[in-house]
Amino acid sequence: MKQADRANHKSPDATETVVEMQNVHKSFDGNDVLKDISLKLRRGENLVILGRSGQGKSVTIKCIVGMLTQDEGAVTVLGEDVAELNDKELKELRIKVGFLFQSGALYDSMTVRENLEFPLTRVLKMRDQDEIDQRVTEVLDSVGLADAIDKMPSELSGGMRKRVGLARTLIVHPEIMLYDEPTTGLDPITSREISDLILQMQKKYKTSSIIITHDMECAEIIADRMLVLNEGKFIAEGTYKELEKSDNEFVRSFFK
Repeated sequence: MKQADRANHKSPDATETVVEMQNVHKSFDGNDVLKDISLKLRRGENLVILGRSGQGKSVTIKCIVGMLTQDEGAVTVLGEDVAELNDKELKELRIKVGFLFQSGALYDSMTVRENLEFPLTRVLKMRDQDEIDQRVTEVLDSVGLADAIDKMPSELSGGMRKRVGLARTLIVHPEIMLYDEPTTGLDPITSREISDLILQMQKKYKTSSIIITHDMECAEIIADRMLVLNEGKFIAEGTYKELEKSDNEFVRSFFK
């Protein structure tokens, strides 16, 4: 599914801002990684952050969930100033913000079913086994892996592990999804399937998403809007088609 096919999928609340970064700086050992960056994620939107490796893309989304704290500036998520939250409040916020790591981050010693039950019983403190089973079945059906429910992660392909990782993140019904290089390490066909699946899940669960990638096909399929990060700064913003025609040589280099 390309940009032209998906113009009407956004939520009617698309003007509401659910994530905002204002003039954020972040350094490590004197090395400036983020240099005065600002962004807004609107409700129901898929925002792609594009950039080369080591440019601060992952640092950006780690600041959003409070895994890192910015040195300067403000990060607001669902109306909360992330840096001001205590541990309990941060845990509550993270239930509303799903984070899909590059690896999928499954527990190797647990079956697919157990991996999916874990956030329900440990995070949401659910006790009703019928309700737990219903959620597990529903989300596995959504990602097309109902038959894998009793398999171990070691029995799954890379693409299947990515799907289970997505299912485990979605099972707590987050309002916001953060994807860190969701198609890395996958073959082109599987990458396309994962990109299409992310789009389907956005529609089904009405999530707002930030996707970090340098996979241009993924970006074309997913993005409502794109930001280009270079040397710690956002240097361009627009749709895929707008950025494809950019006058900036660095921006155009992604489209070659």
